[in-house]
Parts: sequence; C-alpha cells; structure tokens
Amino acid sequence: MRAAVAIVGLLVLGGCAADVATIDQPTMYLSMANAGARLDSQAAASMISLYRQNNGLGGVAVDSELTKLAESQSQAMASQNKLDHDVKAPLPKRLNAAGYPATLAVENVSAGYHTLAEAFSGWRDSPPHRANMLKNGVTKLGIAATYAPNTKYKVFWTLILASSEPR
Repeated sequence: MRAAVAIVGLLVLGGCAADVATIDQPTMYLSMANAGARLDSQAAASMISLYRQNNGLGGVAVDSELTKLAESQSQAMASQNKLDHDVKAPLPKRLNAAGYPATLAVENVSAGYHTLAEAFSGWRDSPPHRANMLKNGVTKLGIAATYAPNTKYKVFWTLILASSEPR
C-alpha cells in the first residue's frame, strides 16, 4: 500500500513539474553561428533605440530596404572572408545603386561576434561605431548577420543607420 501511495505521489509531483513554464532565451543572445540562424531585427532596433534614447536621441525603426543592403554587405564580406566597408563599394555608392533616398547614412561592420548582444557591445565600446549608433538625425536601420562557417570570423555583421528626411 505504501508503495502505491508513493507512486501516486510521484506521478502527481511529476505532473506539477510539467506545468513549469520554460523561459525562452532573449533573441539578442541567440548565436548567429549556426546555419539557418535568423537575426531578430526588431530586437536590434529596440536595443539601439533604447541606447539612443538613454543618450537623448530619438529611436530608430527597421527599414526593409536598408536591411537588404545590410544583408548584401554582410554576404559580400563573408564571401571574400574580409571585414571591409568597401568590399563591394562605399556606402554612398551602394545606397545610390539601390535607389535608396538617404539624406544621412552611417554604417558599422564587424565580424566574429556570434550574438546580437556581442555585436552591440563591440560597437558601443568602439568610439567610431558608438558615434554612428548615436548619430543625430538617423531614424531607420537595416541590420544583418551572415554565417560563413569556413571563414576566419564565422559571422559577419552590418548595421546601416540612415534617414531619408530632408535636412
């Protein structure tokens, strides 16, 4: 009888344990060093907007055209295994070629960071990259991370911040 009561008790406790919710990892900590990993651009916009707001600036919103340009830049760097703003062409030429009406634009590139949190921290701690994230007047962003397993850095990042508002 005691054994039966113990078994029933364990089953009841096991059922309770199954009801415990699992806590999902924030997307800024997801590794981009995996095939099929998808960057959460909304999380990036929220993170960068909060950083900008903490420094007295307006937030930024994800722009699909800038995202495509950032993806193209990250893919070009990955395909050449080279961290370089001008691997395809300088940013103004790439914006013009895409027909993007930027009145103001800056770009951060990096490589080797596996998560959005790491890339953001690296940019924040680098004076020129920090200045770009805190550029007055930008209102939009495009961000991309490209995984290239057979390269030195594995993950190539591009962040483009811009405005198309008349100055």
